[in-house]
Parts: sequence; C-alpha cells; structure tokens
Amino acid sequence: MSAIRRRFARPAARAVLVCWLAATVMMLAGNIAAWAQDPAPDPTGSATGKAANAANATSLSAFSADELTALEAGKEKPATNGDLLRTLDTVGQGHVAVNIMWMLLTGFLVMFMQAGFAMVEAGFCRAKHAAHVIMTNFMIYPIGMLGFWIAGFAIMFGSVAASKIGGPATLGGLPVLNGAELKIGGFGIAGLKGFFLGPSVYDVGVYVMFLFQMVFMDTTATIPTGAMAERWRFSAFMVYGLFISIIGYPIYGHMVWGGGGLAMLGQLAGLGHGAVDFAGSSVVHAVGGFTALAGSMIIGPRIGKYTREGKPVAMPGHHLPMAIIGTFILAFGWFGFNPGSSLGMVGAGNLRVTVVAVNTMLASAAGAVAAMFYMKLKFGKFDPSMGANGLLAGLVAITAPCAFVTAWSAVVIGLIAGFIVCLSVFFWERKGIDDPVGAVSVHGICGIFGFLSVGIFADGTYGAGWNGVGAAEYLGVAGKGVSGILYGDWKQLVAQLISAVVCMAWAFGSAWVFFKIQGKFQRLRPTAEEEIAGLDMPEMGAYAYPDFQQLDATSPGSASTTGGFRR
Repeated sequence: MSAIRRRFARPAARAVLVCWLAATVMMLAGNIAAWAQDPAPDPTGSATGKAANAANATSLSAFSADELTALEAGKEKPATNGDLLRTLDTVGQGHVAVNIMWMLLTGFLVMFMQAGFAMVEAGFCRAKHAAHVIMTNFMIYPIGMLGFWIAGFAIMFGSVAASKIGGPATLGGLPVLNGAELKIGGFGIAGLKGFFLGPSVYDVGVYVMFLFQMVFMDTTATIPTGAMAERWRFSAFMVYGLFISIIGYPIYGHMVWGGGGLAMLGQLAGLGHGAVDFAGSSVVHAVGGFTALAGSMIIGPRIGKYTREGKPVAMPGHHLPMAIIGTFILAFGWFGFNPGSSLGMVGAGNLRVTVVAVNTMLASAAGAVAAMFYMKLKFGKFDPSMGANGLLAGLVAITAPCAFVTAWSAVVIGLIAGFIVCLSVFFWERKGIDDPVGAVSVHGICGIFGFLSVGIFADGTYGAGWNGVGAAEYLGVAGKGVSGILYGDWKQLVAQLISAVVCMAWAFGSAWVFFKIQGKFQRLRPTAEEEIAGLDMPEMGAYAYPDFQQLDATSPGSASTTGGFRR
C-alpha cells in the first residue's frame, strides 16, 4: 500500500487520477440526465417498427404528409384508416426485423474476423512468441468489449439517431439515443448518453447497434497487437485495451459516425457531405494503424531486428499457411464489415449492398495481384506474405468508398493500395519502425488512402442525405449523392482531407500520449532475457508448441533464420 501511495503522490499520477474521476462523474451525470428523456426505450421490441417504417422502406406512403407526421408521432388515425394502419404497422415491424437480422448476421461475421487476425499475426511472428501473440488477439475481444460497454459506445453514438450515420431513417427504438453532445467551440467530439447501456437505452434497436459497432471497435483495437508483437508485456497490453475502447477509437468515431464535427462539415461549411466513411477506412483502420505506429515507435524494435549499422534484418514468420488461411478468414468476414454497414437490407437505397459486396471483392483481388507483381519485379520472387498484405490493403482501401464507386474504380483503388502497401512496409522498416505484420502500412496508410478515395472516385449515384446533405425534399425524389472530384465535387475531397489530417493527428497523438504516460507507471516491454527466450513461457506459462524445442532465430544452431523450431 505504501508503494501505491508513493506512486500516486507524483504530480503526473495525481493528474491522471483527477482526470479519471472527472470523466467518471461526467459519465454518470450524462447517464442520469439521459434517463429522464423521452422517448422511452423498447426492451421487448413489441413497439419497434411502425407504419412509418413501411413508408420509409419504399419511399411511398398511403397517407398524406400530415398523416405521416401523425403516424410518426404515434397519434391515432381515423377509423376508416384503422385496418390500413394496423397492416402497415405489421409490415413496418417486419421491415425493421429484417434490418436487425441483417445487422446481427453481419456483426457475427465481423466478430469472426478476430480469428483471422489471430492467425495472420501468429503466423507472421516467430514460434517462440506464438501463444503470446494469439492471446493478445483473443483477450482484446473481452477487454475491449467491456470498455466499449462502459463508455465507448456512449461517447461514440450517445448524441444521435440512426439518420445521422447514413443508415435507414430508423431502426425502431434507436432514436432513443439522441442525447446531449460534448462540444468544443461548436465542434462535436463526444456523445453523453448510453454509458453502461443504462435504462435510458434499454432498447432492442440500441442493443443491436451496440453489438454491430462493438465488433468494429474490436478490429481497431486488434491492429496494434500485430505491430507491437513479440515485445509487449501482456499486463501493459490489457491496460491499452481499455484506452482504445473508451478513448482512442470512440472520439474520432463520434466525429465521423456519431454526428460530430467532421460529419457536419457539409451542413456547416458546405464541404460536400462532410466526412464520408461508409465502413471505416479511417474510423476503424486508420485509427488502428496510427495508434500502432505510435506504439511501435515508443516500444522500439525487437531485439536483433537491426544491425549496429541500423540495417534491418529479416525475421520471417514461423507459419505462412496459418497466415494465409487467416487472410482468407478476414476476406470472408469483410462481407460483414462492408455490406453490413448499410445497417439494414430494407429501406430506400439499402439494396446497394450488392454493389458494396462486389466492389469489396474486386478491390481485394486487385490489391493481391498488384502486391505480388511488385515483389516479383522488385526482388524476382512472388512473396506470399506480401501477397496476403496486398489483398488486405485492397480491402482496407475499399472500405470507405465501397458504396459510392463503380466496379472500375474499385479495381483501381485496389491496385493502388497493393502498390502502396509494399512501398510503405519498406519505408517504415528503413526508418527503424519494426512492424512484424505490416499493420501500420495495411491499416494506417491504406486506410487513409481509401478514405481520400471517396473524395476522388465517388460517382454521385448513392448517398443522398448522408450527414443531412442532399436529401430529397419530398418522397419519391432522389437527392444529390456523394460525388468526388472526378465527378465534379472538389469540396468532398476537401472534407476528406481535413478529416484525414484529424484522424492521423488524433490517433497518433492520443496514442503517443497514452503510451508515454503508461510507461511512467508500467513497463511496456519484457526483459531482454524474456524476449530472447520467447514470451510464451514467461508471460503465458505455456508454449504454443510444447513438443518442440524453441530456438532464437539469431542464435547459433537455429533451425533456420525464420525463428522456427525443430525436434
């Protein structure tokens, strides 16, 4: 206890404690205030989905505008319309049920991507660290989930209704979020409703939104585990899991997906539709990638990665088949990631998911082919690991523009991403940044490129009403969709550029501050002896491959330069 008291006697420790207590008080105050707000939540789902949902799904209505307004307000209709109203109520709930089922199924697919990440990262790392690496991928799921439940979800979405994030006009009870927003100079940075999924958001629509958005957060949180693999203490990693799920990911996420300041650039500054990111090239991947960059820089390279002259030494992974299978799992899960971000199948424009799915496939193929041929031309060999990273780079890059571009644009975006990821991997390696799996390049650099691609390739056929811009003035009339500079709207590219700068600055800057502060209180790295021997036994108490002798890749008598193992 005396050691704890001495530690918190330091000024920096006192400041951290005060900030944490202030944040806790703010969360509780926001939750208490939100509980008193209407509308009431719908925990059973019996009141979720009304006639207005049926009208919204088809962009047509059997009622006048005044009658539709009355329906949305829950007012009774004249007896002559009673049967029609009840029929539309039933149809409306069916439409919402289909949307909820779509979100659940695609959310489950995204959750399964965690298995893909685990296999890719473990396969690209050395055998002596395999149990440790795969456990960071496993434990980020429960740790991040609890952090997102405590505060991350409320901070990200606790001030908006569904229409603010480009989904269907309603998912039943989801508008019960619609709480207060924390602003700085009129710029929204955080929501203030839904902490701990409290009583004010005890609603079927909110709960499905939480599940879907939680697995997206988990993807972001996983990315640094690859970049910082083989030299990250497990206890330090667990503290990071709370940071990324409560602060790092949700704050930028609110700015873009939660109706915050970047989303409002279109309404308030006339810059296109504001920040547009359909499924998360910036919100998910770039935030994870630049968080990984900060962590890799602070924690330093693995022992033996660089010679005394500063030249990088190859440290190939121990199990390429595992990594390639993991890549396939990720590609499969991406069909939940991108098409699922429509937040439904029923509703005007939601059948666009077919375009989203095909664009996702094409970009991944182009990225893999581009990376493979780059490596062949550059080094004379078709490199399997870079081929996998090329496919993932194409997927990351198409994630933001997938709903807004044509097939040819998707192929071009994937090809460019496949080349970029190769150039980026070697660039960071030359700069002394040790990234065992290429996470900074795949997710950070290609994430930013994909996000900017919206402002270049979006063709204007989709996205009317996104962030409240270009919506139809009356039912049945299409509004203006998201358009890039190739289709006449240079302002959309400006919005993307501003948001990209904010993304990089926030993700890298907040992570840098976090890791620096954490390093004052907790060791980030294991000892040199533990790292050389492998982190499986010192950190996990178990070997990934107990039947084999673990050997250091750089020691005499190694089985190979891959850091593998032998009998």
